[in-house]
Amino acid sequence: MRAFGSFCFDCVKLTLRGKWYYWLWLVVLLSGIGVGVMHYGDQLRTGMVVTHLSDQVNWGLYIANFIFMGGVAAASIVLVIAAILYKREDVSQAALMGVVVALSAVIMSSLYILVDLGRPDRLWHMIPFIGRYNFPYSLLSWDALVLNVYLLFTLWLTGTMLFKNYRGQAQGAPIMRQWVGIAAMVFVIGMVTVEAFLLSGYEARPFWNTAVLAPRFLAAAFVSGPAVIILVLQVVGWFDKQRATAPAIDLLAIIMQAALLFNLFLVGVEMFTHFYTQGEHSISAKYLYFGLKGFGRLVPWIWIAHGLGVVAVCLVLVRALRQRRVLLNIACLLAITEIWIEKTMGLVIPGFIPTSMGEIFEYMPAEAEIFISVGVLSIGLLVFTVLVKIALPIVLGRVRYST
Repeated sequence: MRAFGSFCFDCVKLTLRGKWYYWLWLVVLLSGIGVGVMHYGDQLRTGMVVTHLSDQVNWGLYIANFIFMGGVAAASIVLVIAAILYKREDVSQAALMGVVVALSAVIMSSLYILVDLGRPDRLWHMIPFIGRYNFPYSLLSWDALVLNVYLLFTLWLTGTMLFKNYRGQAQGAPIMRQWVGIAAMVFVIGMVTVEAFLLSGYEARPFWNTAVLAPRFLAAAFVSGPAVIILVLQVVGWFDKQRATAPAIDLLAIIMQAALLFNLFLVGVEMFTHFYTQGEHSISAKYLYFGLKGFGRLVPWIWIAHGLGVVAVCLVLVRALRQRRVLLNIACLLAITEIWIEKTMGLVIPGFIPTSMGEIFEYMPAEAEIFISVGVLSIGLLVFTVLVKIALPIVLGRVRYST
């Protein structure tokens, strides 16, 4: 108990210490949160009319960001799986950064769901034994269950890893380590698959009714998750005057390379199915890739996304290019942008266009949606910043429990 009290006290002290750029960064994040809260308050007062969502297009930027962040959260613990199940001790130190990214991303993912609700006070309807949870019949109930359990899992994993490092202990007994690795692998697959099923089980939207949607979500997660961690490891190492863990970055780059190739392959498979068979499901694809009836606001977005994906693959496919950190970082930024566009402009939105009646209602995020999304992103980055500020000195052995 004394060790835990000392741990909490030292964590608070670490968050209150920092150089000028640390405090400047906190001010920027708090400003982003303030702007987001202001616009969210307007959304609560006025209603969802402040967004560009409608009866025809009722999922937009919020849900797309939820799906994107869910993929990042799921795949970010890949280093935990490598360190535990595959005995990669050379990446174990960087595994904590992956867990911190996962925790921050799952918090953002949950908040994007919250802001998408027109009446968040009605969440109590989904609380088991109080509301009507509709488990196991509703896919939404499955998603809520997996999201909340994963949030608790990442919270527990972050706290356990930090506390054990603080006390100078190993990460746990072999059986416990094995259990954690298996649980992490289950969550990686389970979270992404449930999110994919939310769309592919939407029978009124034939654009999403495809069996490769879940594999596409997995491939996209293993692109965006490793890409984010590669950048995080280098940024954290640069600010703390520490060299990033090279084995971890090399492993993540290889995973990202394979996932990028597989993702582009699945995109090609779907394009063939849409345009060769010319079935009912191809109407939304025609609108997305070539425009329809004079409407084509999303066409530049999807072709830019695929172009970025091809460039990113070329940069990571050649080992000599991949080992140059500048080019690898460019590939990571391109890959993250590609996956984000695919999940927003290339997947969620065109699923509603045209409607089942053949009407075309184009959608672009409103100012309120953009600023609220920035506010949620700022909250996630604030959580990440505080956790890294605590974790780095503990992992590097600068802060330890003294008996």
